Amino acid sequence: MTTLTTAPGRPALPDVRTASAAHVTPQGAAWLASACARPGATLAAWEARPTAPAVLPCGSAFDVVNVPAVFGRRILDLLWAEGPGCGPVAVHRGRMLLFAATGTAHRLPALLAWEEWGGSRTVAAPLCHGLGDAVTVPPLAAVPGPSRWLVAPDARRPWLPGPEALLWAFVRAARAADIDF
Repeated sequence: MTTLTTAPGRPALPDVRTASAAHVTPQGAAWLASACARPGATLAAWEARPTAPAVLPCGSAFDVVNVPAVFGRRILDLLWAEGPGCGPVAVHRGRMLLFAATGTAHRLPALLAWEEWGGSRTVAAPLCHGLGDAVTVPPLAAVPGPSRWLVAPDARRPWLPGPEALLWAFVRAARAADIDF
């Protein structure tokens, strides 16, 4: 597994293309399940099939910002090296799912529009999933495959970046890579 270095004192992040899957702790599973109308049923389903992905609603426990994996990697590097860090992060179908504070799906597109994001075809606007949306999350068990946790939920109430932290990382990542946004 290839790792990339970050700021001193911060853990190195694995290369998104070759990273092994991270394991979701019981506290992290409880947090994910809290997004559902029936958390107990969700936890029971995961207990029966820990290697199966699940579809979870957004907007109550978390929002999700969905970006291409390569650009997402740049965002993660900045969040860890120069910013506050990140919340849970998954990879699914070649895209990176950044778990964010509720309300981010509504606010981030407006902040990016203010920065005139999406005017070029180089970096597309992120897909923001909030209240009324659902996302497929990787299995709780650390199984190899195209759908896996890079930073697995490990707490009952994990820290989640808000729209301002993500805006900062988006703009810095695009500028650092000399990408026209």
